[in-house]
Amino acid sequence: MITRKDVEHVAKLAQLELSESEKETLTRQLGDILKFVEKLGELNTDGVEPTYSVVPVSNVMRVDAEKPSLTQEEALSNAPEKDMGFFKIPKIME
Repeated sequence: MITRKDVEHVAKLAQLELSESEKETLTRQLGDILKFVEKLGELNTDGVEPTYSVVPVSNVMRVDAEKPSLTQEEALSNAPEKDMGFFKIPKIME
């Protein structure tokens, strides 16, 4: 069972500021969710294969193939600024 103290602890971890009414509402809602999950645990799932998707899924990744890449000069050919063989960009952090 979810308690108000549990909700306050999770809110603190998530750095959330909740009003008193929000704490009450979330305590009740999370408790209801846990009751529902417990109810699902009562279902007879004998003979049901475990699955992570209800629709067929196939891998659409391409096969890795080695192929030539750009040379350093080609990669830097259109760079507005370069320095010592690297792209030069404006400093964004101190």
